[in-house]
Amino acid sequence: MEFDPATLKFNDNGLLPAITQDAENGDVLMLAWMNAEAVQRTLDTGRVTYWSRSRQEYWVKGATSGHTQSLVSMRVDCDRDCLLLRVHQVGAACHTGRRNCFYTDVTDGTEVEIIPKP
Repeated sequence: MEFDPATLKFNDNGLLPAITQDAENGDVLMLAWMNAEAVQRTLDTGRVTYWSRSRQEYWVKGATSGHTQSLVSMRVDCDRDCLLLRVHQVGAACHTGRRNCFYTDVTDGTEVEIIPKP
């Protein structure tokens, strides 16, 4: 069956969360937002495109930093309101220069930075 992006359930702002995962090792790299056009651009080009809520513009991951994400596969959750993007990541996924955005751990009420800033 061919995938139809129109079947996705976007929020009131026309967005849905996209969790990005390293296709090679399963690490969760980041979470960002996509609208219908960003989904279609990603599918058409294979380069992951998000919608920047702060800049109100499309954002092709790595267009300025060189830290690109190439789409390996796109998974849709059971409610069709969230995506899991499995990608080939080149360089850092986080704007801080870290491999992923989840570099802070909170266990038993204690917060610890587990991935140092490069």
